[in-house]
Amino acid sequence: MVDHASQLAAIGEAARQRLEEKHRARERALHLSREIIRHSANSIRAIHRNETEEAISMMQATGKLVAETQTLLADGHADLYHTGYVQDAHKEYAEARTTYALITDSPLPSPDDLAVEVPAYLNGLGEAVGELRRYLLDSLRRDDVSRCEELMSKMDDAYNVLVTMDFPEAVTGGLRRTTDAVRGIMERTRADLTTAVRQRRLEQRLADLEGKGE
Repeated sequence: MVDHASQLAAIGEAARQRLEEKHRARERALHLSREIIRHSANSIRAIHRNETEEAISMMQATGKLVAETQTLLADGHADLYHTGYVQDAHKEYAEARTTYALITDSPLPSPDDLAVEVPAYLNGLGEAVGELRRYLLDSLRRDDVSRCEELMSKMDDAYNVLVTMDFPEAVTGGLRRTTDAVRGIMERTRADLTTAVRQRRLEQRLADLEGKGE
């Protein structure tokens, strides 16, 4: 007679050990994801404050956390690696790195350079467009239009890449929604920039007229 009770006990113990291991990996991955998101947000804030060295330092630290998630989830935990919270964290990291590259006119890292999945990278790039809008508007408030056209052109370039990714949402991680949001951001930014440039020209003409009148 087969001793099913002993077999079930052994199977149950093995299953328990595997689930305990997965649970520990999940808890660690959640913690890492939260840290990646926090560090990425701090990096972007440093970029907007023109604190370049601080931004680089934080991005380097974030990259190590991203690498740790890969190592942690490499063997037997691919299902956890592809969960929303891990990929969302990697998207935030990609956003920080691409924002830095576009604003500082540095080489853009690729998904492979960042060790993130392509959907996370592309969605991060889309969100970086929003950070370029913020940087551009801050420049306008300082009455500095020197880089506005350049930044607007970079936003266009990013959108032109994103809009070509015509794949199902399940493949791109919701990229279509991100791309639609990018289009709206660009339309508003172009309108804001056009208004600011026209206002600047009008003020210059008035100043010229006043100068001639004197």
